[in-house]
Amino acid sequence: MIERLQISHLRNLTQVNLQPAACNVIIGANGSGKTSLLEAIFLLSRGKSFRHHQPKRYIQHHQDSATVHANINDSRTLAIQKQADATTVLRLNQTTVYNQSILTEQLPTLLIDPSTMDMLEQGSASRRQLLDWLVFHMKQGFHPQWIAYQRLLKQRNSLLKQRRHLTHVQLAELRAWDKGLSTHAALIHHYRETIFEAWQPYFSESIAQLLPAYAEQLSLSYNAGYDTSIALDIQLNDRLEQDLQLGYTRIGNHRADIHVHWRSTGSEQRATDKKNASFEVNESTKLPVLKEQAANILSRGEKKLLITALRLSQLPLLLNVKNNSDLARSDAKLRATPVVLLDDITAELDERAIEILLATLAQLPCQVFMSSLSESILPMINEYWSEPKVFHMKRGEISLTQ
Repeated sequence: MIERLQISHLRNLTQVNLQPAACNVIIGANGSGKTSLLEAIFLLSRGKSFRHHQPKRYIQHHQDSATVHANINDSRTLAIQKQADATTVLRLNQTTVYNQSILTEQLPTLLIDPSTMDMLEQGSASRRQLLDWLVFHMKQGFHPQWIAYQRLLKQRNSLLKQRRHLTHVQLAELRAWDKGLSTHAALIHHYRETIFEAWQPYFSESIAQLLPAYAEQLSLSYNAGYDTSIALDIQLNDRLEQDLQLGYTRIGNHRADIHVHWRSTGSEQRATDKKNASFEVNESTKLPVLKEQAANILSRGEKKLLITALRLSQLPLLLNVKNNSDLARSDAKLRATPVVLLDDITAELDERAIEILLATLAQLPCQVFMSSLSESILPMINEYWSEPKVFHMKRGEISLTQ
């Protein structure tokens, strides 16, 4: 849990110093800096902003760098400094470290904000990252495999972009890379599949709370990005000519995806895109069942609840993993307290959904930072937290409400 947070020169936050509690509410008008405070925590944890990837866009005007420093429980300290040229300095306990994953492991953050409410319609990257966030924090061996896979993939794609025809030497080099990719891919898939299967019941529980009318119709599936019954290097070899023509690698772990499906009887006419729908037969009733992407069927409001369920269902799994010997990390370290960032959530969810969200979070050992335009949310928060801290943000300056 963050016990003290210091932010310097990030957007309109010149100097911010606060001592947060388990639940923290930041009240302020648009442009006051409340989202920037959440952005700073996310930056410290992930090494990047959820608003813009270029540091010069969030470093304060006329400043060379932005810095975020936090004291977390057990007297540990984390710090990140981002410079305008994208140079990054990371510190753990006053010692420089060279891998962002070290800080990420110490400070797991889960973001629920309006910008994430379109992930069902976007490309696969945001949905894949949703699963990988869980796998990273639950499986110690995942990240080294992922890094090694990405390095080989970058080399392979670079060669594919440069050449339409390969020499014997280049072909031999590519075959070696493909063999390495295949080895890493098998392990990455194993980790992802294991965590995905563990995640499913938590997702179902969350759907039952947020979208109870559709609890029997919504389901989650994982696509590995390639045919896992055949070694990846064999498939890459079969597709080499097409990859050379396109200039990139079309299959592999980097194309994995999470899908949310809607299943209903064939007589229902709710699907909006029948071209992408398929029919299955229910073995017990022998009736046709329509299988469709949930994004093509649900309303805007329902999709918001679905995405909230996807994110919210990850926390109980992450926090209960210590009770599951099959999923526990091999190093058996004390798991860090997750930090949940809720940015102006009242703009995207109705009152009932907000109550379910708050009630769930209040029952979990996590730290919450949420922003709001007004104090109207405070009575609801006071129902679930006995001593929340309320901060007011105005023109980049923050003050604690007594």
